Amino acid sequence: MSFKNSVLLLLIFFSTQILKAQEFSRAVRPYVAVQENVVALTHAKTIDGTGADIKTNQTLVFENGIITAMGNTGEVPIPAGVKVIDCTGKTIMPGMVMLHEHIFYPKPFDGIFSVSQMTFTFPRLYLAGGVTTIRTAGSIEPQTDLNIRKWIEQGRMLGPKMDLTSPFIEREGTSVPEVGVIESSDEAAEMVNYWADRGINSFKVYQNITKEDLKSVVNAAHAKGKKVTGHICSVTYREAAEIGIDNIEHGFFQSSDFVGDKVDDFCPAFKRGQALRALPVDAPEMKELMEFLIEKDVAVTSTLTVFEPYTDREVVLGGGLDAISPEIRESLETSHKRQQGRDETAMLDFQKQMAWEKMFYEMGGKLLAGTDPTGAGRTIAGYANQRMIELFIEAGFSLTEAIKISTLDGAKFLERADKVGSLEVGKQADILIIGGDLEADVSNIRKMEIVFKDGVGFNSPAIFKSMNGKVGMY
Repeated sequence: MSFKNSVLLLLIFFSTQILKAQEFSRAVRPYVAVQENVVALTHAKTIDGTGADIKTNQTLVFENGIITAMGNTGEVPIPAGVKVIDCTGKTIMPGMVMLHEHIFYPKPFDGIFSVSQMTFTFPRLYLAGGVTTIRTAGSIEPQTDLNIRKWIEQGRMLGPKMDLTSPFIEREGTSVPEVGVIESSDEAAEMVNYWADRGINSFKVYQNITKEDLKSVVNAAHAKGKKVTGHICSVTYREAAEIGIDNIEHGFFQSSDFVGDKVDDFCPAFKRGQALRALPVDAPEMKELMEFLIEKDVAVTSTLTVFEPYTDREVVLGGGLDAISPEIRESLETSHKRQQGRDETAMLDFQKQMAWEKMFYEMGGKLLAGTDPTGAGRTIAGYANQRMIELFIEAGFSLTEAIKISTLDGAKFLERADKVGSLEVGKQADILIIGGDLEADVSNIRKMEIVFKDGVGFNSPAIFKSMNGKVGMY
């Protein structure tokens, strides 16, 4: 027996033990569509997440949650008596791995931007939308997030696999009341050590930190084998890369590097926007910044959804308007109507940012995907993740590139690529069945039928329907 086959048998054995121990609660069982130990998906169009060419008429077999065979239909042996799902006219792809997600949602009130924990709606919606692994890029209730992750693993709740990020590490100046503030760099390091020891996977710095704060966070996190990301402004992208940050959020929308009179450790929010607006798409200084980030191995997370303009676009991105609670829905619809034809500048900025993200990727930069379900409330879990694939296509990425960024590239950053992120023999069966030809029309991403996580298939339409009218409530 070859070494590869021995490893595969071990994976199947251990996954079998996990599967036998897995029981689902009454809250989860109604949404389980497929739970047979061995399943064959036949006659599928396959996008495997590696960036390889799209293949037609493919068969994929998984057993006890592990992919065991892939290839042309008719050439892959299908064991007798297994569950066979005919995927003629359908597309299969890996479960999405998204790196800027939250378990909270914004509720603006009298000029104050506030957020509320979405303990029950958002984990469900992520799974329904085809997201089988997320990283929360900042938390307002870290203990709640830890419990959500545990309950999902125990089969008590519906949701994706979760890499959890700490509470925001921030100085005085934030306008969000749920974000705490630190008073010293030592306190920042204390936060890292406290939450790392309790199961948090990574750490996020925010807009008003100092360079010394970032150094303390990076040193403490790296000593624990953890990574640091940031939605930064007071610290420039170049400064953060020099210090050793692993990841920067929001593409190049938040870069304060081009503010001519920038003051150290101060966020020039208004001037930042002006400087980026004045910077040509092909500016050599932007290219130099990208080259520096690539040299320092800093990943950049695209969150195009949270910046999508209003004019001639959806109220809730990805078609999720029905998921919003009635009170919030009315507010969103009113705001959307008021903004029509008034965001030409925002559209130009959006298109420029798309071009910069594509440039960074083509230069060899590590581009990741996330949705950031915050902003004006138009971006919500699950629906926005599907929209993100569409926006990558609008930005000029190929379909295979868009899928790879949203699956395998995220898995690599999370150091999970040996298990998830692509359709390959030996990996976990995190697989999406889409009810249409994704290559012919990317909007078919919204026709999610079954979301397999570790080989268990969940009914995507039923989960989406169960959450109608609930986002914004809980």
